[in-house]
Amino acid sequence: MIIGIIPARHASSRFPGKPLVKIGSKTMIQRVYEQTAKALENVYVATDHSGIFREVERFGGKVVMTSPNHRSGTDRCAETLELIMNRESIEPEAVINIQGDEPFIEPAQIRLLADCFLSPSTQIATLVMPISSMEEVMNPNLPKVVLNKRNEAIYFSRSPIPYLRDIPEGEWIRKFRFLRHIGIYGYRPEVLLEITSLPPSPLELAESLEQNRWLENGYRVMTAEASQAGFSIDTPEDLERIPPEWLED
Repeated sequence: MIIGIIPARHASSRFPGKPLVKIGSKTMIQRVYEQTAKALENVYVATDHSGIFREVERFGGKVVMTSPNHRSGTDRCAETLELIMNRESIEPEAVINIQGDEPFIEPAQIRLLADCFLSPSTQIATLVMPISSMEEVMNPNLPKVVLNKRNEAIYFSRSPIPYLRDIPEGEWIRKFRFLRHIGIYGYRPEVLLEITSLPPSPLELAESLEQNRWLENGYRVMTAEASQAGFSIDTPEDLERIPPEWLED
C-alpha cells in the first residue's frame, strides 16, 4: 500500500488561507485531493487549521489535525504518518508527499513517483524535468539537480549546476542537459521518520533546500523524469493565469 499525504497550512506569507480559496466551483484543497485520489486509493490531508479540517470533511476526504509548529511539509507528513499508523494499524510501503498548492497536478506524475518504490532499494524518490531555457537555468526559484549514473540525486542547488567552464554562458543550454527539480517526494515510512528527526544541515541551510539534508546524511534520493512540471498557486496573481478550460468540472 502507498499512501498520499497532502500538507495544507493556512498561514502563508504570500497567500494566507490559500488551501480554502475557490478555484471555479471547488476549493484548492479539494482539487488537490481529487487529483491525488485518481492515482492513490489512500489519501490524507494534514493540516493545523480547523477551517481546512472542516472543508476536507465537507467534501468527504480523510484529514488529520497536526501540530502548528512544523518547519516543513515533510515534518507534517511524518507526524501524520505516525498518527495514521497508530490509529488505523496500517504499515504502508511508501508515503507520497503531494504539494497542497497544485490543484491541477497530473495523476500520472504521482504514479510515476510511486513506481520508483517497485525497487526495494529506493529510500526516497522525487521527480526531475529537463530545462529548456537559460532563464530557467539562472532562476534561483527553480532548484536544479545533478544525477549519478543510477539516476540518483547528487546535489540540489538554486545556482546553475554544473558550471560549464570555458563555454560562453549563452551556449550552456545547448551543451548540457540541465535538470530542474519538481517538488513532489516519496519516502519509505521508516526513512521519513528518520530524516525528520535530523537537525538542519549546512548545505540545507545554505541553499534553503531540505533535500540536501538527506543527501548530507547519506540517504539515496532516486529520481524519475517527468514530461511536464506542475502548476502551483503561490500568490493570488497566479489564479489569473489558470486556463479557463481547466475550471470545467
